Amino acid sequence: MNRRRFLLSLGTAATATGGWAYAWRRMRSSQPPPPPEGVILGAPDVLGHRLQAMDFPEPAETLKTPVVIVGGGVAGLSAGWKLQQAGFADFTILELESEVGGNARSGQNAITAHPWGAHYLPFPTQESRAVCELLADFDVLRGDPYAAEPVYDERVINFAPQERLYAHGVWQDGLWPQVGVHQRDLDQYRRFHDLMDDFQRRRGTDGRKAFAIPIDFSARDPDLLALDRLSMRDFLLQNGLDSEPLHWYVNYACRDDYGCRHDDTSAWMGIHYFASRDARARDADGDDVLTWPEGNGWLVNKLRERLAAHLTTNTVAWRLSELDRAVLVDAYHPGENRSTRRLARIVIWAAPVFQAPRVFRELSPELTAAIGEFQYAPWLVANLSLRGFPTERRGAPLSWDNVLYDSDALGYVVATHQHLAAHQEQTVFTWYHALSDGPPTRERQRLLATPWAEWAEKILRDLSKPHPDIRRLVSRLDLMRWGHAMVRPRPGFVWGEARQRLLQVQDRVLFAHSDLSGYSVFEEANYRGVLAAERALATLGIGFSSSVQP
Repeated sequence: MNRRRFLLSLGTAATATGGWAYAWRRMRSSQPPPPPEGVILGAPDVLGHRLQAMDFPEPAETLKTPVVIVGGGVAGLSAGWKLQQAGFADFTILELESEVGGNARSGQNAITAHPWGAHYLPFPTQESRAVCELLADFDVLRGDPYAAEPVYDERVINFAPQERLYAHGVWQDGLWPQVGVHQRDLDQYRRFHDLMDDFQRRRGTDGRKAFAIPIDFSARDPDLLALDRLSMRDFLLQNGLDSEPLHWYVNYACRDDYGCRHDDTSAWMGIHYFASRDARARDADGDDVLTWPEGNGWLVNKLRERLAAHLTTNTVAWRLSELDRAVLVDAYHPGENRSTRRLARIVIWAAPVFQAPRVFRELSPELTAAIGEFQYAPWLVANLSLRGFPTERRGAPLSWDNVLYDSDALGYVVATHQHLAAHQEQTVFTWYHALSDGPPTRERQRLLATPWAEWAEKILRDLSKPHPDIRRLVSRLDLMRWGHAMVRPRPGFVWGEARQRLLQVQDRVLFAHSDLSGYSVFEEANYRGVLAAERALATLGIGFSSSVQP
């Protein structure tokens, strides 16, 4: 701006409101607001370092506990739930962190409950029997849990509008890119959907679905399993699908569910994303999902209430050893600076499998090598407390799920979207980012080394694209770092030898994490936990009705 324009602008401002004081306020108001308050949350690094060094006091107390569950994520909680359902109560769940739930944890502030990880549950397929039983137990599913079209509490089916995409300066309805695409792209969309529909309808020679949830119920035809050796990107190209917006969407789906790009995701698992979910619900659309303000943390909180007497948090299981008549589990309690020893008949390892060799020193070299093949995607999740809703740009209105086309992040969900209140002045945006641009070890180091201020600036810059006024609305910005958020279903891993080797372990130490499925979703974690609990019950000679087999 030249001097004359500058003076004219001041003159206009002075005429309106009294001169320099107003101009100064205008100049000050144009400055970016100070950063909000916030902290970084996550598992304490010091305990992980102590686990590596085995720097723990020897146990001062010995207890006898028939079943010890290591890990209080969805798998461990589901195992405890199944033991309790069978009338068995002599078990304990040891959890490293102060809160159970793993990457389905949630938080609460003065505005609303909000997720710290998994934020929805699709309608479970009929193969996910244990999930259906769990939802019925908590009155989310009403009536027969095995019905072909169950009835769900309508308050937890995601409200409209459900999702939108910000691209080319416009919010469009849905996540498939529509603005700026050509007829050629639309034709490839249709071809892709037809291809996925064919896979969804296909049955293997054993009569099973080609792609099922849980993954154990999938067909094993050689041509299907061969898809695991391809990347999802190569699969698209081999089928003549090279549309840029199509690749964007499939890449987004892989990053969102698996934490890795589509060129680093097994084609079998990429197809599974689109072809495995065929569940229906009465009075709901097929693409609706179950959700709560706190995401899947609602289910975690219900399980925590049910299992409260069996939970021991802030506890590090640091030594596990098989004796002649028992399995020894040594655990450290940081708050008391002491260790306890438990003698168990069965140990259910429901923690991520990469932690097992550090604790279970008697693992065979073959099993240790297999576990070394498991890779994990790091994630960052942020919860932004907003004084008010940001100004909306053109197009579709604020939705439950909001995605940005030109972002390396995954967008945000609105925690207050499921509130029944007609008017809300404040809200919480939960922002997700899978760090997938490089090798997971390097990305994990970046996640842990980057300070809060740098992450906060990245997030605010990202959200300023569709919401230029976001900075002045954010009163608080908290972060959760997930260094090992989920196992990565890279090409060759899902149906490779390493995962199969762990599935064969059925000793007194039972593996029961979603890692065993090769990808991380609620249904798989629940299935692995319930399956391990049923095997424990069988070993103990306790009768039960199976929740994993019809």
